[in-house]
Amino acid sequence: MSKSRKPLMSFYSSCKEIKSGKHYAFKSAEQKKFIRLRSLGAGYSEDEIKEIINDKVPKREVKKSTAKQPKRQEKSVNLLVDIQAKLQQGKGKDYEQWAKIFNLKQMAQTVNFLQKHKLLAYADLEEKAKKCTATFDELNTQIKTAEKRMAEIQVLKKHIINYAKTKAIYTNYRKAGYSKKFYEEHRAELTLHKAAKTAFEELGVKKLPTIKALQAECDELFSEKNKAYSKYHIARKEMQDILTAKANIDRLLGLEQEQKAKEKSQEQRSAEL
Repeated sequence: MSKSRKPLMSFYSSCKEIKSGKHYAFKSAEQKKFIRLRSLGAGYSEDEIKEIINDKVPKREVKKSTAKQPKRQEKSVNLLVDIQAKLQQGKGKDYEQWAKIFNLKQMAQTVNFLQKHKLLAYADLEEKAKKCTATFDELNTQIKTAEKRMAEIQVLKKHIINYAKTKAIYTNYRKAGYSKKFYEEHRAELTLHKAAKTAFEELGVKKLPTIKALQAECDELFSEKNKAYSKYHIARKEMQDILTAKANIDRLLGLEQEQKAKEKSQEQRSAEL
């Protein structure tokens, strides 16, 4: 086995006991009962586990058929369950047994996922996680920026229209020497005019654009946003899968280190006695 495989596979050798017989069974250091491989379902037999570990997954013959075969969905990788934390919350033994089987399946699925994407070296997995996160963040920022600007355009269009409608009334109000009587007679129009001027100042608009130019900009932003969205969902799924796999590997390596620390502590105690 290559060095790049050891960090990911060492958990299998250090955190279980194997019992041979009619059916192979194994357990982790914290389990009381053995779990038979056959109880995990298809894909978890002794031979299949060996093939995964040794990178010798056989190629299957594909029978030619004129009938369309349904597209097979890839099993998603889920986060491992923190069994001890759940037990402290009052979960019983039945839950503990289910969680152990669930975790074993997720371990195998995580390794399969990493094999498929050629991420068996931890450094490659870490780099891929960073790239996927950066890509998703970039698309997310692009979408939010477009949405913000589109919202600004809608507000700006409304105020430009109101400004144009009330400009003549404001000019007459100024010519009337800002008469209180004139103001009361045209309060609604003058209020809209003032609100429009305030909005222009807040948005930093010095020269008013045309409605046509704003609409063209809005259409372009809408198109860019849709293009980003088409990539956004794919990028999010890829990021979630990579981060989930990495979290599982981090947890496995953490459990391995914890187990080694326990063994070392026990050895030290034995030596002192």
